[in-house]
Amino acid sequence: MRLLNKRAVVTGGASGIGRAIVERFAQEGASVAVCDINAEACHELVNQLHTQGYRVVATVGDVSTAEDARRMVAEAVSFLGGLDILINNAGVDIKGTVVSITDEGWDRQIAVNLTGVYRMSKCAIPEMIKAEGGAIVNIGSVAGFLGITGLAAYGTSKGAVVQLTRNLAADFAPYNIRVNSVNPGTVDTPLLEHACRELAGPGGDWEAIRNMYAEAQLIKRVAQPSEIANAVLFLASDEASFITGTALMVDGGFSIKQ
Repeated sequence: MRLLNKRAVVTGGASGIGRAIVERFAQEGASVAVCDINAEACHELVNQLHTQGYRVVATVGDVSTAEDARRMVAEAVSFLGGLDILINNAGVDIKGTVVSITDEGWDRQIAVNLTGVYRMSKCAIPEMIKAEGGAIVNIGSVAGFLGITGLAAYGTSKGAVVQLTRNLAADFAPYNIRVNSVNPGTVDTPLLEHACRELAGPGGDWEAIRNMYAEAQLIKRVAQPSEIANAVLFLASDEASFITGTALMVDGGFSIKQ
């Protein structure tokens, strides 16, 4: 088991990529705190994993608020007995240009996608220092590297996450804390279906739009959440012990095709 006896926090852990990460970590021997703003989904996943014999706990809150971030990390540490791994996965995607997006839409994406990483890292790193080391993996996006139409706030927030990852890696390497980012392309999650349905409009062929996304990859399909989870697992594990400050693209070749 690659994470045996490791103690992990996963934000946005109740669905999509986050859920796949939680499940993979549990399978690899980690004790996991599932952090999510959706209480029902969070507890549903934790209850399911309990029946499979895994050691997991639910902690509900909004990563963008300082109070919730402090509380969620404190609850996780209380249950886990410490902290070795933080996965900053929570995110929102509200489409629009800088003209069409609302101030609220812009602010919310920066608050969750970027400030949430800052807040959770700020609370988790002192616990990792106590443990004499740790690993942080931030979930970025190809949109943080490319200019993609209609993703002004999302792309900006994810690009900033990649840079924050580098700064965290530089600042905390002396404490044996590694920090890396995983940057997915198009992933088969409920968020993708929602986006495709939104683009298709009422009664439109949303599956055709999904297929269009698949054809845009060099590998002609969209990623499965488990494939992103596998990349995160590698960077969080001791197998990546000499890797820090890197941005790993898990995008089916999309970024080199542009």
